[in-house]
Amino acid sequence: MVLDPNKARTDDPEDRQREVRKAALASTIGTSIEWYDYFLYGTAAALVFPKLFFPNESHYVALLESFATYAVGFGARPVGAAIFGHWGDRLGRKAMLIITLLIMGLSSAAIGILPGANSIGTAAPVLLILLRICQGIAVGGEWSGSVLLSMEWGSQKRRGLMGSWPQLGVAIGLILGTGLMTLINSLAGDSFTSWGWRLPFLFSLVLVAIGLYIRLRILETPMFAKVVAEQRVVKAPIPEVIQKHWREIILSALLRMSEQMPFYVVTAFVLSYVVDKGFTRNFALIGTMCAAGLELILVPYFGNLSDRVGRKKVYMTGAAVMGVWGFAYFGLLNSGVGWIVFVGIVLGLIPHAIQYGPQASLIAESFPTRLRYGGSGLGYQLSSVIAGGPAALMATYLIHQFGTAYAVSGYIAISAVITLVACSLLPDRSGADITDDAEYETTPATAAGAQPAT
Repeated sequence: MVLDPNKARTDDPEDRQREVRKAALASTIGTSIEWYDYFLYGTAAALVFPKLFFPNESHYVALLESFATYAVGFGARPVGAAIFGHWGDRLGRKAMLIITLLIMGLSSAAIGILPGANSIGTAAPVLLILLRICQGIAVGGEWSGSVLLSMEWGSQKRRGLMGSWPQLGVAIGLILGTGLMTLINSLAGDSFTSWGWRLPFLFSLVLVAIGLYIRLRILETPMFAKVVAEQRVVKAPIPEVIQKHWREIILSALLRMSEQMPFYVVTAFVLSYVVDKGFTRNFALIGTMCAAGLELILVPYFGNLSDRVGRKKVYMTGAAVMGVWGFAYFGLLNSGVGWIVFVGIVLGLIPHAIQYGPQASLIAESFPTRLRYGGSGLGYQLSSVIAGGPAALMATYLIHQFGTAYAVSGYIAISAVITLVACSLLPDRSGADITDDAEYETTPATAAGAQPAT
């Protein structure tokens, strides 16, 4: 049984608007906390974990092994999407979002107290990997639930904007994570690598308590409540969505190639790359934090723009820009001039924002309400295995193999081509009625012709 689904069927306009605001706030804040925890790991993997958990290896090998543990979390994300997608389409969005928040917070706090390899030997990296898997499972179930919470409450004419609010969690989490890491690095000095890095992980317990308080007060989405009221809840949503919407799942994963892979190059790999170029940790962290701050403005802007001109037009523009940007980006970083490098870091996420704004609604609209949690989650998170997870690892390998960062630029350009092809094949339902399951029985060609709502 879904938790009080009928309570979500608010007929009073003022009550409904209040719930819309609460849903947007709950999805954004909760997602911000989860991404805060997730990004802390990326920062620590670049700056701390190589020496702490792989002290007997060369810098290159230790960095590869550290980024490999980072990649493990991405492999776990589709598993989380399947688990929470199943129950999210059976029991509702709210309950799953509470569980994912708890798993993420407890896993991050445990990483904060985990001894290094010098203390407990090989058990240290093994435990680190297990906790990273827990993080991956949690964030795998988080994204689709938070997006649906906001999008299924909001106006159908503003789904692009509503879907972009939880996307802000990425930028907010990145700002919180890198900001706190920067502060601790400044205050702790040489102690940062011994104990200072642990404090931001432990602080996640405080943030989780705040997130739980907010999420416990929200109601189930009216779209899912309608599915429950009409007794259309699917007994086995994951097998059904794979059987009936495998095409949309695959295309959703592939269209993220030019968004997700470059994002983790810019926010994780580049931290170690810039430090190796002679710049300080704080320099790299502050630049990344400023880039995330710019995304706070751009993500909702492009989400809103997609409501007016269509998701695919905005998204494919962002992918094309990203394909070219990779070369300009590393050109700026390789200049060796401090302010130019800093500008490059700050501007690094603009092509990402163009895609990330409309992305949530573009993917979620591809699946009917009764299968939307699992379908959108699988599509979104499968890209973690092929795009996000290997990104920092592949970037490190490519530079070592070819001796130039422009090899990474080529990697980004190839990802942009894949995205453009995948996005062109995915139906654009920007103006469709997504409460009507009959919409999803139309042919791809018919659905692709849907116009933005006006």
